[in-house]
Amino acid sequence: MPDPADPTPRPTPRPTPRPAPSAPGAPGRRRPGRPSAAVYRRRRLGVLAGLVAAGLVVTAGVRAAGGDEDAPAALVGTSGTSPAAGPTATAPPPTARTTPAARAPRPAPTPWTQDRPVEVPRSAGGSLGTYGLDLPATVEDGDTVRYAVEVERGLPFDGARFARAVHEILVDERGWQGVLGVRFVQVADRGAADLTVTLASPDRTDELCAPLLTYGRVSCWNGERAVINALRWGRGSETYGDDLEGYRRYLVAHEVGHGLGRHHVGCPEPGAPAPVMVQQTKSLEGCRANPYPATA
Repeated sequence: MPDPADPTPRPTPRPTPRPAPSAPGAPGRRRPGRPSAAVYRRRRLGVLAGLVAAGLVVTAGVRAAGGDEDAPAALVGTSGTSPAAGPTATAPPPTARTTPAARAPRPAPTPWTQDRPVEVPRSAGGSLGTYGLDLPATVEDGDTVRYAVEVERGLPFDGARFARAVHEILVDERGWQGVLGVRFVQVADRGAADLTVTLASPDRTDELCAPLLTYGRVSCWNGERAVINALRWGRGSETYGDDLEGYRRYLVAHEVGHGLGRHHVGCPEPGAPAPVMVQQTKSLEGCRANPYPATA
């Protein structure tokens, strides 16, 4: 506030002028460190161009590979998704598709060839067919044991293959032929046979084994016939696990053993191979499964 006692006049201060705002598109002033609108536009265009280029490369790579399931490792990660490709990535050449090679012919079926498990009917009708193959004797010496083979009609097994399997079991050098020194001969006429090996359904097994009780689950020797329960032939037993061939060998050798005068025995000691006359379908009694009469 001026002093009223001082008559000297003082100049009035002028306001500081402010710069006028710049017109659109004019250079004008900008704050230090902040890019102009033109720089922003140039940067935005550069980013968009890079993204477009990257998208073209990835798209070309997937099309050349033939789809996600055939995409090469460079484009497909371990999780099955495509990682982002860099601007310098290039698509690999298309993968040539080859014609699958022809499958090798399946080997000829043997008496042991079978898909497990086999569904065996409780009853197959009851009628029996006799199978006698022209199989030569494998030894010349020894007492001749003539045997016939029967198969109940309607079972899911080939009768001729079953007859051949029985022959292979009986003439095996580890079987009764080698142990007892006999000579097995397969015949077509059951009337001329010393014993018969019969493959039957569970119901027919019960009939052929009566008065023995088999309950449709086990096999038997009755009279002059070794009755093989088709349920066991097709599915094996828990004591043999997945060894279906071994169990079938045991089953025939055990029942025919009764026909040769052999009776049930027990396990001689834990861990030893079970004698073939142990009831191995029910229990091994601490022994190891063994399908052969020869245990040495």
